[in-house]
Amino acid sequence: MSDDSPHTDSPHDDSPHVLSTRAVGSADETSDEGVEAGEFHAFWADEVADIIEAREPDEPIVIKGGVSPSGVAHLGNVNEVMRGYFVAEVLRERGYEVRQVFTSDDKDPLRKLPRKLANADGEIVGLGDVDAGALGRNLGKPYTAIPDPFGERESYAAHFAALLQADADRLGVPVEMISNTELYAEGAFDDAIRTVLSDLDGVRETLSAYQDKVDDSYVPFNPICGDCGKVTETVTAVDLETETVEYACTDMTVGGDVIAGCDHEGTATFREGKLPWRLEWPAQWDVLGVDFEPFGKDHAEGSWPSGVDIARNVFGVEPPVPMVYEWFTLDGEALSSSAGNVITVPELLELLEPVVVRYFFALHPKKARDLDIARLDQLVDRFDRFERAAAGEVNDEELTAFAERAYPFVAGEEPRAERVRLPYTFAAVLGMVDDPALREQLARDEGHIQEDTPAWAVEEALERVERARTWAERTDNEYNYRLQTDLPDVSFEDDVAAALDDLAAFVEAGHDGEAIQSEMYETARAHDLEVGEFFEAGYRLFFDDTQGPRLGEFLGELEREYVVARLRREA
Repeated sequence: MSDDSPHTDSPHDDSPHVLSTRAVGSADETSDEGVEAGEFHAFWADEVADIIEAREPDEPIVIKGGVSPSGVAHLGNVNEVMRGYFVAEVLRERGYEVRQVFTSDDKDPLRKLPRKLANADGEIVGLGDVDAGALGRNLGKPYTAIPDPFGERESYAAHFAALLQADADRLGVPVEMISNTELYAEGAFDDAIRTVLSDLDGVRETLSAYQDKVDDSYVPFNPICGDCGKVTETVTAVDLETETVEYACTDMTVGGDVIAGCDHEGTATFREGKLPWRLEWPAQWDVLGVDFEPFGKDHAEGSWPSGVDIARNVFGVEPPVPMVYEWFTLDGEALSSSAGNVITVPELLELLEPVVVRYFFALHPKKARDLDIARLDQLVDRFDRFERAAAGEVNDEELTAFAERAYPFVAGEEPRAERVRLPYTFAAVLGMVDDPALREQLARDEGHIQEDTPAWAVEEALERVERARTWAERTDNEYNYRLQTDLPDVSFEDDVAAALDDLAAFVEAGHDGEAIQSEMYETARAHDLEVGEFFEAGYRLFFDDTQGPRLGEFLGELEREYVVARLRREA
């Protein structure tokens, strides 16, 4: 059946066609990578795959993301995982072998204490709930040298990496986690470090265009102090033949704070230190053979231009195909671990099916979006419409083109005609009912579940109810009430009781929820009752409370015989 219902968002909210701003049928143009655009693509991941393919890469094609393991592993960290995944899947569909990796920059030093952490289940906790001293005593040390404050993994870095791996698994993304510390230990960066330290004048000249404090004494290598274990920034001599540096463990300035060095002077090998970020990132491209990397606009304006310059003029390699994505906000505010404005993947999956989260990341990466938890029903509604469009049931050419192409990558399969998606707010209504059998019956009464709907589709449809119920509880919205199974112990004055009996007769006649809502006002007036008093009586009968959802419309969703009996105080 075609869906011609009005939609509050523009088609482009659901149709994030390509990285450029071309519309259907517009003339070809040239992409940011200098690759001449060919046929129009309804899904942006195809556009990226074209650019990668045009470079004739060796296999496996390597798609990379990365993160510094600090604070909370939250939904924002999944940006690169999911964007990379869609491009990887398109390339795999085209017959390429693809390796998707995600690097943990875990040899970086811990520069400040995070305000929040996430436990192994992705639940956000404060420092008071963990061994905060494990962090405070180790400021300035690499993340892999810091004990796990939860006491479960071999290090803080390992704890964080396990969270990201678990998030990718929950979303069905086969990503390979790579530790920078392990790469250094294996000698993977040896050649890059030698290249940098053998041409200090050239590297300084390149870096000076992008950062301050690059003078004739600056050596871009950070040894790990052999005495206190902190990352230090002061190299006093370089010996390329023995692949060692001399260093002094000096203070590190972080914002307005200072992490004190221990003043130890010693020798470190190339594997006992690390490159600064501006050099380490392009070195990763060379070491891992990276072909494509998505990243946020902060890098686009800072590290990416220097990375391109360093890749070409220091390491002699071409940078990967880039894709800059816009950040999304959470409830209208920037995601921030320090400010506590974050949501983890496990927390979000308590509210949404994984396929809806994947859909969110399939939308156009260059458009800023807000994940408004209070209005998750709108996101779910858009996903449901996207799914119907993939099945050819929506009269929207642009959305249908996007959905038909993107849906198999979002859902991992073609649309299934037997599948049932309960509207999210209706699922929240069902969440007011504790009895699973009654939930199913109400869904059948409303026509969402048919007599021939297969058991798997019924089970899957009803799974949304618990998520919508959790959403109602978390946001304490108009669906956060519980329908009382047994008749509450209430009594009413005669005029209220008579009004309830009249309303029962109206419901028994077969009117819908909107009509019942209007009739409640008329019935109250007919019996000389305050409207608020009459509604309160209804809330007491059904919720044993003095307030609740729009009562008439809610009653219209319930089984008629049950509503009539309850209004008559019979059951």
